[in-house]
Amino acid sequence: MSSSVLLFFVLAYFSLLLVVAYFTSKKSNNESFFIGNRNSNWMLVAFGMIGTSLSGVTFVSVPGTVGSTGFQYFQVVIGYFLGYIVVAYVLLPLYYRLQLTSIYTYLQQRIGMTAYKTGALFFILSRTLGATARLYLVVNILQIFILDTMGIPFWVTAFIILLLILLYTFEGGVKTIVYTDTLQTTFMLLGLVVCVVALLVNMDSSFLGSFAEMKEAGYTKMFNTDYKSGAFFLKQIIGGAFITIGMTGLDQEMMQKNISVHKLGDSQKNMMTFSSIIVFVNLLFLFLGGCLYLFATKYNLDIKGDDLFPHIALGGALPAAISILFIIGLISALFPSADGALTALTSSFCIDILGIKRNENLDEAKRKKTRLTVHLSFAILFFICTMIFKLIDDRSIIDVILKLAGYTYGPLLGLFAFGILTKKTIRDTMVLPICIIAPLLTLALDLINNPEWFIKKLTLSEGVQKGLLSISTSLFHGYKIGIELLIINGVITFLFLMIFSNKKEVIAQEKE
Repeated sequence: MSSSVLLFFVLAYFSLLLVVAYFTSKKSNNESFFIGNRNSNWMLVAFGMIGTSLSGVTFVSVPGTVGSTGFQYFQVVIGYFLGYIVVAYVLLPLYYRLQLTSIYTYLQQRIGMTAYKTGALFFILSRTLGATARLYLVVNILQIFILDTMGIPFWVTAFIILLLILLYTFEGGVKTIVYTDTLQTTFMLLGLVVCVVALLVNMDSSFLGSFAEMKEAGYTKMFNTDYKSGAFFLKQIIGGAFITIGMTGLDQEMMQKNISVHKLGDSQKNMMTFSSIIVFVNLLFLFLGGCLYLFATKYNLDIKGDDLFPHIALGGALPAAISILFIIGLISALFPSADGALTALTSSFCIDILGIKRNENLDEAKRKKTRLTVHLSFAILFFICTMIFKLIDDRSIIDVILKLAGYTYGPLLGLFAFGILTKKTIRDTMVLPICIIAPLLTLALDLINNPEWFIKKLTLSEGVQKGLLSISTSLFHGYKIGIELLIINGVITFLFLMIFSNKKEVIAQEKE
C-alpha cells in the first residue's frame, strides 16, 4: 500500500483524538488534569486501561515471542491476574481511605518527606525510560514502513507525534485520557481481531484447525517445568504478580486513572473487569503470534521476533485494509501508554517534587502555569530520550528497559511493603541511601548470575568474561534469575529498612 495513503489514515486518526480532547477538556482545571475531578466512569476506565497496559511492545513483541517460547508468556499473564487482585483489595482501599491524588503521598504520611520524594523520583525515572522506549519502538516502525520512503527524517516524526500527544493532553489531562484511551483501546482490539481473521482466511483455516497446526509445530506449549530456567512457571507466575503490584499498584500513571473513579467499589469493579479482559486479550495476542508463524512457514518467510508482525501486515502479503488496521492498531497501542505517562509524570513532578498543592501561596492560575510548564518540559524530555534510543539503535532495547524496571520499581515495592506490613518507622534520612544501595546490590547479583546478558550488552575483556561465567556456574549451578529480579530488589530494600528501623513508640519518645 502507498505510504501516503497510510500517512493519511494516521493523520485522520490523530485528528479524531484532537476532536475528542477538545470536547472533554472544556471547563477543565487542575483537578481535572490530575484526578479527573474524581468523577470518571469506572467502565470507561476499565476498558481504556486495556490499551494502557498493552503498549506497542505487546502489540508487536508478544506475537513475536511465540516462535521461540510458544505460549509461555501466558504464565506471566496468570501472575498479572493474581497481582490485580492484590491491587484491587489491598492498595486501592488504602488510596481511597487517604483520599490521595498522588499515591506517593502515602509514603510521606507513613515514613516521611524523604521517602515520599524518593518514591516519586523512582517512579519518574522508570516511567520516563519505559515510556520513551515504547515510543521509540512504534515511531521507528512508522519511520521504516511509511516515512522513510517520503524522505521525512526520524526526528521530525518523533517531534510531530509528541506534539500531537501534547496537544490532546495539555488541558484535560486524566479527564481527557479516560475517553481517548477508550477510543484507542477499541481500535487496538479491532486491529487485533481483524488481523487474526485475515490470516485465517488467507491460510484457508479455522480457529480450531490453526490451533491444531500450532500444537503440532510446538507453539502452544504454555508451562515451563525446568526449575533452573528463568522461565520456570512458578517464577513466572509469582514474578508476574509482583510486576503487577509494582508496575500497576505502585505506579502513579496506572493508579491515577483508577482513583479518578468516584467510589472505591466502582474502582475495584474497574480493576477486576479490566484484569479479566486482559487475560483473554493476551491469549488472543499469543494466538495471533501462532498464526503469523504458520503464515511465515507457508510462504517461506525467514522473519522472526519483533519484525514478524510488521513485515507480514505491511509487506503486501495481506489486503491493503489490513495494513491500515495494523498501523491504526499499533499507534492505538502506543498512545495510551505515552499520553498516560506524560500526564502522570507531570502530576507526580508537580505534586510530589514541586509540592504545588502544599504551597498555599500559589493560587489556581499559578498552579496551572506551573503544571503546563512541567507538562511541556516532559514532552521535550521524551523527545530527547527517544532520539537517544535512536542513536543507540539496539534492537533489543526493550529487553534493557524491562530489566531496568526491575531495578527501579524494586525500591517502591520495598517502601510500600515496609509501610503496609509493619508498624515500624525509620529515620527519614536513611531511606534514600537504602533505595540506592538495594538496586546496586541487585545489579551485582544479576551480573554474577546472568553474565551472558551483560556480556552481550557491554564491552568486557575476555578474561573478565571467563571469570564471570566461572563464578556464575560455581555459585548457581545453572539456576537463572528471571522475572523475579523485581522481587529480589524489593526484598533487599525491605530488609534494609527493617534493619535500620525503630518501633514508632521509640521514635515518639525520642521526639519528646
